[in-house]
Amino acid sequence: MGIGIETTGAFFPPGIETASELALKTGIPEQVIIEKFGLFQKHVADESMQASDLAVAAGSQAIKHYDPQSIDVVIYFGSPHKDYYVWSSAPKIQHELGAKNAYAFEMMNVSSCFPIALKVAKDMIASDQSIQNILLVGGCKESQIVDYSNPRSRFMFNFADGGAAALITRDSFQSEILESAILTDGSFHDDVRVPAGGSKHFACAETVEKHLHYIDVKDPLSMKERLDPVSISNFDHVIRKALHKSGYTPQDIKLLLPLHTKRSMFKELLQSLGLSEEKAIYLDHHGHMSALDPCIGLHFAKEQGLLNPGDIAVVVSAGTGYTWAATVVKWKGEKK
Repeated sequence: MGIGIETTGAFFPPGIETASELALKTGIPEQVIIEKFGLFQKHVADESMQASDLAVAAGSQAIKHYDPQSIDVVIYFGSPHKDYYVWSSAPKIQHELGAKNAYAFEMMNVSSCFPIALKVAKDMIASDQSIQNILLVGGCKESQIVDYSNPRSRFMFNFADGGAAALITRDSFQSEILESAILTDGSFHDDVRVPAGGSKHFACAETVEKHLHYIDVKDPLSMKERLDPVSISNFDHVIRKALHKSGYTPQDIKLLLPLHTKRSMFKELLQSLGLSEEKAIYLDHHGHMSALDPCIGLHFAKEQGLLNPGDIAVVVSAGTGYTWAATVVKWKGEKK
């Protein structure tokens, strides 16, 4: 046995926005949203459910057959758009899950965080014999920060809501977390952000009036010109490097678990790795949920029986800033 993902959990709020509804909001034809952007529908949370609540719901599912008091660490890896500004959701999640013996903290690297969180959890368990179980848990309510009146950012309409969790254990019967690779190009640090609310543009009547509390892209054309030439190659690089460090090649991949991107980029990534679409999970009925996507993909893979003992899966994501990250997981699927 080894350090691995033992269980997963996912939760989606009941509210749904369809491609036809998004077409009305964005002015983009429904068929373009479905075929080019790869989105039939997405889940949207109402005002009664926040990012931390979505995380708790997913965490509850992941540990439903475990004693919450056996968890040693709770790590929130989800969206930075949370219930409150300058606030850690991890203690609330720890408390509501009943994991009273666990200490709790947060990791934040926007959409790239799940592959990194797997590495951090594995390394923590490997370096500290007192840690047996770490719960990675995240929530996302980023549908709330899309400004459909802003032509610079309304293409981010695939932002959706949900929760995801993964229980990492020292002696996992289900899987083994292998190696990771991470790449950051900080030249993109100023391209995507919520302009107001931080120390640079503190919230005031003017920032609200100007819609500066929604996600924005400073110069979409400039970002596209700089990002398009490197995005797929950087995805390819971290995937191949993580596989090489683990003793594998792209030909060994049974299942690729990426973040939700437009379909053309998804297909281009598969082509660069020599993979068919059957060897990946694409969240065309769920959209993009910050760092949660690869974890949710893994949860679906488990539910659908897509992984067999010995199979190699790669969780891969990228987050604005820009960081690309991949972690290799070897499936065991053993019964206790």
